[in-house]
Amino acid sequence: MVQAAQENPPMQTSLPKPTKSGHAAVNGVNYYYAVYGTGEPLLLLHGGLGQIEMFGPNLTKLAQSRQVIGVDLQGHGRTPLGGREISLVDMGNDMAGVLKKLGYDKVDVLGYSLGGGVAFQFAAQHPDMVRRLALVSAALAQDGFYPEMLPQQAAVGATMLEQMKQTPMYKSYVAIAPHPEEFPKLLDARSTR
Repeated sequence: MVQAAQENPPMQTSLPKPTKSGHAAVNGVNYYYAVYGTGEPLLLLHGGLGQIEMFGPNLTKLAQSRQVIGVDLQGHGRTPLGGREISLVDMGNDMAGVLKKLGYDKVDVLGYSLGGGVAFQFAAQHPDMVRRLALVSAALAQDGFYPEMLPQQAAVGATMLEQMKQTPMYKSYVAIAPHPEEFPKLLDARSTR
């Protein structure tokens, strides 16, 4: 995984300027959000070790006809890790709180990888708030992964910090995280999820 990230750096792209951004404190987590564009609301949830900007040109395209609500998930991007365990169930429930604080009653939801798991939980817990749901590269159970991937995923932890420092994931994390020194804790928290 680390080698692939080093060989294939993310595309550099300019994103639209958010029309609104800030933090929404929900269930002890201070979630960062950014809203782009106008139109039907779309909640956009990023993958593990990422942040809103990982959607790059897709976010830009979506914001041309939709009001995109990007949220940095717990411990990712500009949202602190805090002391609470990372849980898809908890983050799914938290998304309802974030959206209510922002004044949304019903949204479409697109979640990628970790964000797909959060999106699924949100839809299951708050079906009245979800109009449409799209999941991309999301496994909802351990047996949803190829068996040969499981040892690689289990190996991702704080012990890989030095190797991770050369990856775009690490570099983008430390560039915007409120507590960049928590990256090893995030790696360990991910591996126990």
